[in-house]
Amino acid sequence: MDYAEIYIERIRQLCKQRGITVNKLAVMSGVKQSTLDNIVRGVTRNPRVKTLHRLAIAFNMTLSEFLDFEALNEYAFDEKDDD
Repeated sequence: MDYAEIYIERIRQLCKQRGITVNKLAVMSGVKQSTLDNIVRGVTRNPRVKTLHRLAIAFNMTLSEFLDFEALNEYAFDEKDDD
């Protein structure tokens, strides 16, 4: 699983746990529906921190809490990932 797939799965899991749709998350977070759709479909591979922060707030989490989960913490970047 690559980096983008990890946070996409995180968004999906949190939506499922909270019983909300991605559409509802867009409304709750103030993130444009098209932006969130692009993130979840993997079109946008590196969303801005501001966008992730808005999603975290919608989930009633801090950005640190949102990004603190096992799959992401265990991810190792390869040199080819340096952008």
